[in-house]
Amino acid sequence: MPPKADAKPKCKISASRKLSLKILLLARATEELEAEKVAIEEDKVRHLGEKLPPLQLSGLTLEDLQVLCKQMHEKIDVVDEERYDFEAKVFKNYRDINELKLKVQDLGGKFKKPALRKVRVSADEMMEALFGSKSKASSMDLRANLKSVKKEDIKQEKELNMEVGDWRKNVEAMSGMEGRKKMFDA
Repeated sequence: MPPKADAKPKCKISASRKLSLKILLLARATEELEAEKVAIEEDKVRHLGEKLPPLQLSGLTLEDLQVLCKQMHEKIDVVDEERYDFEAKVFKNYRDINELKLKVQDLGGKFKKPALRKVRVSADEMMEALFGSKSKASSMDLRANLKSVKKEDIKQEKELNMEVGDWRKNVEAMSGMEGRKKMFDA
């Protein structure tokens, strides 16, 4: 018998070897995470050193301190503007990403409408759903509310339709001023 195409081939690595490889991978990942954290901290310190040199407040007069405070406020304003701009860009990018995800889901057709199941409902259950529990006491005939049509009205409509007859005769009778007078009188 040929082997099935669906059957997975047996793994040639033993369970203990798999476990030791997983342990080594996790240890390597934790080392890289810690190295990344250290690099981020060093980058942060270097960036702050560039943007904000260390302060030397000793031996400054009151006017020099006021000038220094004004300079710091200006720098703070610039940094706040940059931060606001970056936050706005990030927010816009997140919104765009979410819109694109929704478009991809719509195009993928993941959301299919489920097939509706047929539900059998008796007249009593329908009345109960519409009017509540009082429907049993007042089980009314639904045909009672329908408009009644008398047979005489139907016969009169048929007679009116029969009177019309040949359209050419009507056109000849209505032609000229006499025909228009008849239309206004009617």
